[in-house]
Amino acid sequence: MEQTRYLVIGAGVSGLAFADWVKGEDYLILEAADEVGGYCKTVQQDGFTWDYSGHFFHFRHKDIEAYLVERMQGQRILEVEKSSKIFWKGDHVDFPFQKNIHQLPREDFLDALHDLYFRARDAEPASFQEMLYAKFGRAIAEMFLVPYNEKLYATDLRTLDVDAMGRFFPYADVDDVIRNFRAADNASYNSAFTYPEGGAIQYVHALLAGVDEGRVCLGERVEALDLERRVARTSRGREIAYQHVISSAPFPQLLGLAGVDHDPSAFTWNKVLVFNLGFDRKGPEGVHWIYYPQRELSFYRLGFYDNIFGTDRLSMYVELGYPTDAVIDEAEVARARARVLDDLRVAGVTTDHQLVSWHTVTLDPAYVHITTRSLAEVTRLKRALSTRGVHSIGRYGSWTYCSIEDNIVEARALAEAFDGV
Repeated sequence: MEQTRYLVIGAGVSGLAFADWVKGEDYLILEAADEVGGYCKTVQQDGFTWDYSGHFFHFRHKDIEAYLVERMQGQRILEVEKSSKIFWKGDHVDFPFQKNIHQLPREDFLDALHDLYFRARDAEPASFQEMLYAKFGRAIAEMFLVPYNEKLYATDLRTLDVDAMGRFFPYADVDDVIRNFRAADNASYNSAFTYPEGGAIQYVHALLAGVDEGRVCLGERVEALDLERRVARTSRGREIAYQHVISSAPFPQLLGLAGVDHDPSAFTWNKVLVFNLGFDRKGPEGVHWIYYPQRELSFYRLGFYDNIFGTDRLSMYVELGYPTDAVIDEAEVARARARVLDDLRVAGVTTDHQLVSWHTVTLDPAYVHITTRSLAEVTRLKRALSTRGVHSIGRYGSWTYCSIEDNIVEARALAEAFDGV
């Protein structure tokens, strides 16, 4: 029987970062797909460069950024100051909505300001939706925050935890909002970002540069984990004895592999259907992504690669949210694509543009639904798994909302913890 100290499930950012950082080479990485990267993949087609969806890196740890960029020999790294907008009544306001209500039409502005000031200040929200009303008042919640997040999460916001988005939610108090009337300050965690000319996959290649590729097994899925024997069985019929499992697989999937008794209803998520579209000429200029709270429009966000690269053809990603149990088959993709093209014209993004190239991918899971129950179950079950040598990390392994950089930080912290033993 084969043996390894560290069995790494998944050759995405988290798994590769762990293998890159841990001392020694007694690891084996199993990846079900035929290529590395997880969701952090790049498609180059007909002169367009697209990711599986928008993967723009916002580094808080400059040492990590420098470490990765140093490995991208000959790769031009674009440094971009973000410009993001919200589509509102045929025009655009700056993001975040709650700090830019002064840009709204007069009646909308007065409603938003009135309800913000007279909101229920002593409310103790018990859900994400209640938090939106309590923090920002009825008008701001119902104009943007509730409909947009319902489209994104494709679920009832009353089921989500108050802190479902953590540090990524752009909070603002009344002073922040009023101060913004005169001196714009729309800074957020992703106010600036870097992007390699070759797409987000370049960051994956940078991590892979420190990994023994002979220890990366593509197209091989872990099908079961025997926690008592500490043995994994794979789709190729192999049995691999391990000391530790490092998994970035979706947490409910890991629980199934390990035969851990749990209630699947504790874990829900949305799916995202992404269309990467290339047109024959430019569209909107100077903006990197636009948010759409309107329920009559199919997409919740558009991103513009051409405005990052400075190219002369409209190149974009389009994101549509679906509930957990939605079926996204070829018929649904065809239906959604036709509606997207119509909605782009309705929103004024395209006119008589000709679509010359397109690509689609379904992210499943996409955004996990962070609920009070899921938080408790993840904490309990991760602790139980770790005592059996199984460590679940990453956005989906920890069933959380985090950045790609956060995944690297978490994976390296785990590697250092093992190295210190």
